[in-house]
Amino acid sequence: MQLKGSKIIIECLLEQNVDTIFGYPGGQIMPLYDALYDYQDRVKHILTSHEQGAAHAADGYARSTGKTGVCFATSGPGATNTVTGIATAYIDSIPLVVITGQVPISSIGKDSFQEVDIVGITLPITKHSFFCRTVEDLAPNIRKAFQIAKSGRPGPVLVDVPKNLMVELGEYEPCNPEYIECCCPSNDPDMISLIAQEINASEKPVIYAGGGVIIAEASQDLTEFAMKANIPVITTLMSMGSFDRKNPLSLGMVGMHGQKEANMAVHHSDLIIAIGARFSDRVTGDTSRFAKGAKIIHIDIDSSEFGKNMRFNYCLKCDVKSALQALIPEIEKKDRTEWNKRIDSWKKKKKGSGNKLNSDNIYETLNEVLGDDVIIATDVGQHQMWTAQKWPFRKPRTFITSGGLGTMGFGLGAAIGAQIGNPGKRIIHISGDGSFRMNMNELATVAAYDLPIISIIVKNHTLGMVRQWQKLFFDKRYSSTDLPDVIEYNKLASAFGLYGRLVKNRMELRKALEEALNTGRGAVIACDISIDEDVTPIVPPGEAINNQLLTETMV
Repeated sequence: MQLKGSKIIIECLLEQNVDTIFGYPGGQIMPLYDALYDYQDRVKHILTSHEQGAAHAADGYARSTGKTGVCFATSGPGATNTVTGIATAYIDSIPLVVITGQVPISSIGKDSFQEVDIVGITLPITKHSFFCRTVEDLAPNIRKAFQIAKSGRPGPVLVDVPKNLMVELGEYEPCNPEYIECCCPSNDPDMISLIAQEINASEKPVIYAGGGVIIAEASQDLTEFAMKANIPVITTLMSMGSFDRKNPLSLGMVGMHGQKEANMAVHHSDLIIAIGARFSDRVTGDTSRFAKGAKIIHIDIDSSEFGKNMRFNYCLKCDVKSALQALIPEIEKKDRTEWNKRIDSWKKKKKGSGNKLNSDNIYETLNEVLGDDVIIATDVGQHQMWTAQKWPFRKPRTFITSGGLGTMGFGLGAAIGAQIGNPGKRIIHISGDGSFRMNMNELATVAAYDLPIISIIVKNHTLGMVRQWQKLFFDKRYSSTDLPDVIEYNKLASAFGLYGRLVKNRMELRKALEEALNTGRGAVIACDISIDEDVTPIVPPGEAINNQLLTETMV
């Protein structure tokens, strides 16, 4: 059948079972929005306040649902405004399809109004970028984009569409979506057996679980594997929730701000079983001193990770789920009580906290009022690390955060995407007063779509993580980090028709949370804490991860 290019694009999105698009219209993508008018009953469009917010929302939607997020933007500044969101998704392996309008073919290369080479700009931060030259390119490129975004190691794909192609007629033939093979089983049974033998022979093993466990939907397999072999589990920032934090074998996060017991277990282990993890510098610290006495098994779907950051003794190119399912029958039930007891001796004993707000009782109060069954989206900084350290993540896809790129301003857009993708879930956005300023304009989106997202601002009057580094490593030379206290959060929230409150103690926080829940609206609750509270432990840059600065040594 003959359709305009704009309708071909939307029909292809519907083929891929797309139910939600995040975006912002503009001149060169206007024909696509005109076509969207006829599909309002079949696909939802969320108009954000900024294209970066749209990209982050599509990302949060993808992380929380496991689906591919979709974002629209116009040419020029509209397209470039998505770049940070695309890069955020790329480094964290999040499937996105970003469709940008472009000036007509006849205008390309002439410095036309709002012309920019977005394909060239995004090549290093996408799995693939398409430039459509004819209307016949549209359907195959859109279909390939979804195939590439979701297959293997996921990631973002950009499709740039000149405006003239959207109004030209082209032939469209409906097509069922191509099956995306997420499973990549090992074709090396000998390596599976060899790895199982190493695991069975190990006295002090540690499972190092990365974001690949969540991507592969392998959390139950990881739990079965760990429980059968009685092996403790450490997780990366991207893997929080892949292994129930309340499981006795859970040691929490590893690395620069990891739990002491997690880092010490790595240091003293004799075998590291890395599953869907990339040995980030924030995990390993000084790689020459990382798990020096341990053999390393590295299992990943992306073979380019083998040896990229860390040595290994055995590697297995395989999706995480297939690898675990192959290993579980071959590993032995083993009593590793002594090893787990030793790890328990490194655990910090929890102290009670009073009524004055600090990082501990903020999270305790949130957990008491809201329970465990929530999705938390964060920005980046001290509050992000406190969330990873202190919240008992029990299920996958419940922690939405920018890990690899560390994108301040990510959280609110991501929370919007998570709420749209999970309408029956309670979504909590946790930010710092520095990060919050970067994209607080998306409160307009929260209000416009009546989203009951609660934003918790950990208000310490500074760019907390930068100031902490200035304190520890720059002789307390606090340069351009302290923030002028100019935002009245209750009035800001009220301006958007949301509930707002500034709280200064635990009882006020509890009351504010209860009131926010009762309103059923979005909310902004700022929690006033000391400017000098630090994230601990911390591994100084370049140090081994067992050389942590602990609370009692911080000044």
